[in-house]
Amino acid sequence: MTTLRAGSATHVGQVRSNNQDSELMVGDANLFGVADGMGGHQGGEVASAMAVELAREHSSERTLEALKQAARVANRAIFEKAGNDPDLHGMGTTLVAVQLVDGPEGDEIGWINVGDSRVYLLRDDELLQLSHDHSLVEDLVRDGRISRDEAKVHPQRNILTRALGIDLDVNVDSGSLLPLAGDRYLLCSDGLFNEVSIDQMSAVLRRLVDPDEAAEELVRLANEGGGRDNITVVVVDVIDDDGRAAAIAEAQAAAIAAAEAKEAAERAAAEEAARQAALAEQEGDLEPAAFAGRRSSLPEADDDYGAEKDDLYADLERVRARRFTWRVAAFLVLLLLVAAAVVGAIYFSQSGTYHARVEGDVVNVYRGEDGGLFSRGAQFQYAMRLDVDDIPEPYRSDVTEGIEFASLQAAREWEFNVSDAIEQRTTTTTTTTTTTTTTTEATTTTTEATTTTAPTTTAPATSIPG
Repeated sequence: MTTLRAGSATHVGQVRSNNQDSELMVGDANLFGVADGMGGHQGGEVASAMAVELAREHSSERTLEALKQAARVANRAIFEKAGNDPDLHGMGTTLVAVQLVDGPEGDEIGWINVGDSRVYLLRDDELLQLSHDHSLVEDLVRDGRISRDEAKVHPQRNILTRALGIDLDVNVDSGSLLPLAGDRYLLCSDGLFNEVSIDQMSAVLRRLVDPDEAAEELVRLANEGGGRDNITVVVVDVIDDDGRAAAIAEAQAAAIAAAEAKEAAERAAAEEAARQAALAEQEGDLEPAAFAGRRSSLPEADDDYGAEKDDLYADLERVRARRFTWRVAAFLVLLLLVAAAVVGAIYFSQSGTYHARVEGDVVNVYRGEDGGLFSRGAQFQYAMRLDVDDIPEPYRSDVTEGIEFASLQAAREWEFNVSDAIEQRTTTTTTTTTTTTTTTEATTTTTEATTTTAPTTTAPATSIPG
């Protein structure tokens, strides 16, 4: 049974007068999330609260599709409410969530994302961003038009290309992974990662065991870094995974042991070859001298020469027998070490790689291979958020014929590249009108920045001015 534990923290920040973020914590359904609202002084709070509440109401069905559908329901409800209430016109919200869902091989961690809130995974001390920001500056960074540092200070950094409540329909990014004991998921609004570096976040997540303490420390660092926006953090830990992590660690240990055995076998073979060469050289020097000694003292007629000759040959035979036995034993040990190394290498090569497989209209990522020598079978990792029919060439041929990746990170990068190719192709065929709404509220002590959202179609694309 997979067991999760979660903690959270939220803060208004150092600039805003109200907190438009909302957190989602449904322990009995293993559902957790963050929503970052926008749209004036009141609209953002309403939109984010609606998103998490509707997600909570639809949390009973443990499937990734149900989680995505909950986001779609929330999107339509927010859109309709904004249209019926002039005070809430233009409101919207981001939404990022994770849930323990049923997968084809048991429990999985499913995640969804709309907007620029993020979900990260800390695994093996490496912090990996799973979600993909739906923002103008992120598109510019991916296109190579601005750097990551330039994006942080870009005047249009608050413009989103996708959010809940802006259009009647919305595309929801999603994915799933096998839960492994020790995994830690971080969900947060942009108030965190705009103030705290990924190295700082990773250090806190690795240092603090308690998820509540980790969330509170991350919020503290964001406020310390400026706190220019609301800050909400949710940390979710995988406590038990039915032995998956232990099995993977055992396989990795076996692969390492096999590699070490192979190295030892090669070293032993080299040493034995050198020893045999030295022994052969020594025997070549000693044997002529021994027989020369015999020839220099030939026996008299009454000496028992035959007995001495027989003893000499008997001694030689015993030496050869002992040498033969030792050499056979050494050879057998060496052969066993080499065989173990070969088996380990085959096992490691089959279990240490990842590959993508087309199944129906989706692309699933597996670790290991089916049917290989000494194979434990392919283990499902996650489903890419790609529709096979949308994948352009040459990517479609690659995944149809079978593509391998050296790591899970490499698979993610390939997926992002394909997503970029799909969006670029869509941009050439779709014209999107970007409407910018700016609301300014000022008091004598507080300046409130407003996030501006660009409405999109179901195939999201952004027309970038200038």
